[in-house]
Amino acid sequence: MKTNPKAAWNPDRLDVRAFAQAGAQLEAEEALAAFKRLHAETALDDGASGNVQWRAQGEMRPGATEGALAVWLHLEAQTRVPLTCQRCLGVVETPLTVDRWFRFVADEAAAEAEDDDCEEDLLALEPRPNLRDVLEDELLMELPLVPMHEVCPVSVRMQAADPQVDTGDGDAPKNPFAALAQLKKSN
Repeated sequence: MKTNPKAAWNPDRLDVRAFAQAGAQLEAEEALAAFKRLHAETALDDGASGNVQWRAQGEMRPGATEGALAVWLHLEAQTRVPLTCQRCLGVVETPLTVDRWFRFVADEAAAEAEDDDCEEDLLALEPRPNLRDVLEDELLMELPLVPMHEVCPVSVRMQAADPQVDTGDGDAPKNPFAALAQLKKSN
């Protein structure tokens, strides 16, 4: 993990104000398995895993009130996750990309009060955020609702039953009305 040489920043409990005041950045490449909720959404059964590359940059910008600076965080990430194609049920490698700015406010109450009146994404400075959790939330929101190949690599059967599968009795399904017709003839 690359860090600002002036300080060692803890992404698990990031002091975002100090991070932004220092104009610091963090970047890392971590195993997809480290993001448990995202990993649970994948089609990985064999323990194999991809990587998540991410970068965070802090910045102070002029705020809404004169003289006050606002704390901002730019978060970027990219990964490819194997998902289950909902058409052919095979694995489809799905790229996920995050490129988002967050403005930080004092606490959750301030974030809630300002949320309706602003366009940017707001987060609270306290309690100190876990950068990996924020990143994982953003990646989860990037997952497609219905993952599918553009063109499936195998032909897709579009029927509920396979006519080539033997039903076990050797005969074609019998018409229930044929038995009634036989009863009518015998009377």
